[in-house]
Amino acid sequence: MILTRQHIPVLGVDATPLTVQGMTATLNRFVAEGSTRTVVGHNLHSVTLFHSDPEFRALYENSDVVLLDGAPVLWLWGRSGDADGPVMDYRLGSTDWIPALGNVEGLERIAVLGAGAEANAKAVTRLAGIVPGAKVAGMPGEGWNGALEDEAVAWLQELRPQLVLLGLGMPLQEMVLRRRLDSLPPAVYCAVGGAIEQIAGIQKLAPRWLGRLGLEWAWRLMLHPRRVAYRVFGEPWVLLALLVRRRLRQDG
Repeated sequence: MILTRQHIPVLGVDATPLTVQGMTATLNRFVAEGSTRTVVGHNLHSVTLFHSDPEFRALYENSDVVLLDGAPVLWLWGRSGDADGPVMDYRLGSTDWIPALGNVEGLERIAVLGAGAEANAKAVTRLAGIVPGAKVAGMPGEGWNGALEDEAVAWLQELRPQLVLLGLGMPLQEMVLRRRLDSLPPAVYCAVGGAIEQIAGIQKLAPRWLGRLGLEWAWRLMLHPRRVAYRVFGEPWVLLALLVRRRLRQDG
């Protein structure tokens, strides 16, 4: 399967449109190859960071897979008419493809890095059920600092996983990959945000019909108003300013 980046109109970013089946096939190939790969996803928050933080942008530009995560990003890509089937089938948040990991051949070692101790342990148990033949190990990421980062690198070097689910929140997880990827063992490193808590059942997932309507943000705002309010009401204006400035530079 050849992975092709496609341009997202208006937002000025590229992504790798995949369905769950396509993501599973991609992971099959990555695991069989045994090399270092990175998987990230684009929503409006990541697009804002892409246009404002050079280090964040560098990681995304060099990642092997950039999934279509947020509904606005998906809708803008959908205008291209390149979708082979329903456009919504290409919206892949981490909780869309993680339950399909049991279909990845040869997946024997999984690391879950991030979230609090309870959520991490429950996610490890859930993943052991999803991929019965795999050894699943976890390390919480609460209170992340330099010492814990060094400990996590040493833990991964000893564990030698084939797949790492890194859930430290954006942009911390991306910056950790940017800083430490060269010192990490070969594996598929997936930035999964809050998916560890969601897979664990600690954080409730929005009903799928809300996600298909592009209203998942309303669910998150209701559950975590302080954490989400700025992203919903403030950050879009920051992104708009960044996009206008980018356009003016191009026209100039």
